[in-house]
Amino acid sequence: MQKPQKGSIKELLRQLDATAMVVPLLVVVGLCVLFILLPEGSTRVVDGVRGFLGNQLSSFYILVGVGSLIVSLVIAFSKYGAIRLGGEGEKPAYSNFQWGAMIFTGTMAADILYYSFCEWALYAQESRIAQLGGMQDWASTYPLFHWGPVPWSFYMVLSACFGFMIHVRKRTKQKFSEGCRALLGDKVDGPAGKLIDLFAIFALLAGTATTFSLATPLLSAVLGDIFGIESSVGLTVFLLVLVAAVYTADVIIGYHAIMKMSVICSWLFFALLGYFLLGGGQAQYIIETGITAIGNLTQNFIGMVTWADPLRQSGDGFSGFVQNWTVFYWAYWMAWCVATPFFVGVISKGRTVKNTIIGGYIAGLASTFTSFIVFGNYGLGLEMHGRLDISGAIAAGQDIPSVILSIFHTLPLPVVALALLFVTMVLFYATTFDSLTMVVAAYSYRKLADVEEPHHAVRIFWAFIFIIFPIGLINAQSSLASLQSVSIVAAFPIGIILILLVASFLKDARSYLAELGAPADEKTPPAPPQKGAG
Repeated sequence: MQKPQKGSIKELLRQLDATAMVVPLLVVVGLCVLFILLPEGSTRVVDGVRGFLGNQLSSFYILVGVGSLIVSLVIAFSKYGAIRLGGEGEKPAYSNFQWGAMIFTGTMAADILYYSFCEWALYAQESRIAQLGGMQDWASTYPLFHWGPVPWSFYMVLSACFGFMIHVRKRTKQKFSEGCRALLGDKVDGPAGKLIDLFAIFALLAGTATTFSLATPLLSAVLGDIFGIESSVGLTVFLLVLVAAVYTADVIIGYHAIMKMSVICSWLFFALLGYFLLGGGQAQYIIETGITAIGNLTQNFIGMVTWADPLRQSGDGFSGFVQNWTVFYWAYWMAWCVATPFFVGVISKGRTVKNTIIGGYIAGLASTFTSFIVFGNYGLGLEMHGRLDISGAIAAGQDIPSVILSIFHTLPLPVVALALLFVTMVLFYATTFDSLTMVVAAYSYRKLADVEEPHHAVRIFWAFIFIIFPIGLINAQSSLASLQSVSIVAAFPIGIILILLVASFLKDARSYLAELGAPADEKTPPAPPQKGAG
């Protein structure tokens, strides 16, 4: 990967897509003003739209999730799976461990860590959990479902699409719209393409804003607990700026720095896992409950992934468990689909489509499941053994960061554990937003070859944009439900675009194999010629 080319500001401006940068900036600033000045009215509007999409059209999110999982596996094990993302003899740029670490830490690692501590408790007292058999077996199973194969399939199937587009077709327009070219043709160069790209950027901003707004208050609470200072909105905003400064400094260096940071984050994550397993005194319970949860998920997966609760028996008759939780998580991951699959596609150069998809599943699911099993089951064990009423505290309205702090205070030397959590989450955030900033900066160019990195000024611009909307949401004191609404609304058009992208990839990949003279039933296509050969 080459460093960004140096040139004048005028030359840089000519290379950029002004619409993709200015319009999102204006919309983000406008939304921040509305959320800060009219918090109640803004929340009602967003929640109203969420109510229609999440409840009336919940089947759409469910079907997109099921379809994405099935199609990703079909692609991996079909003739398309043998396509190499690069030229003949292309070797992967990163080792399997480095590549897997970048996939985990460059996606939603900070969110995964945050939800690992509390998700089981968020719906432990839901009627759905009681209907299935109770908290012990099912409060530990649903987190694995909501962060398992279906959401990861959104990333994996699109990683193959974008990796093929960038490394095989050598497209220099690194945008969502360009991924639809084989299907939509020249329409992607007109208003239709602009609309697709704007939807994509808005969804990404909504997803990142939800992430920062939900989990950053935990950093504020941890810092306050360690140093004995009051956790406040001001401290939370300061930490947002701190995280932004860290990932901005890192992203200026480029992909090599992202890889190094990912490896460091992974070792810190392992250290925190070890602290809970060895220091918490519940290793046997954690492991056995984790095995049970994986067994429940495996045995009941088809029923869980297709259950739509048409009578809303698991809720209030209008909004059920699926609509409140499953639809939110599918939408949340869809919103992040805009940048993360581009990042995975870029770092997968030299790997086959099959290796990218299956290897990505292994890296993502192994780290995600480990996090939820160790951290989540530790808290569940505290409740089941009568040491803490975690789910009761959350149901009574206690804020989640303070509940997570109470879990840490059951460990030996809790200050050490909290300090490790703080550093790990800050670096997780930095690594995740490193990858997103690199991708969306490339998104801002009219053309950018796969061997070039975006200009430093463009990366800094997006690092700044990513931080504005979360500050607006935090100052508006948005609730969990309202933050969920932002992602659900933003993800709806992305679900439609995802279908177009996959259909376009299948058409383009089939044409590619035909160009190489591969028979229709041949599963191993000949490698494309190297540049300059012959």
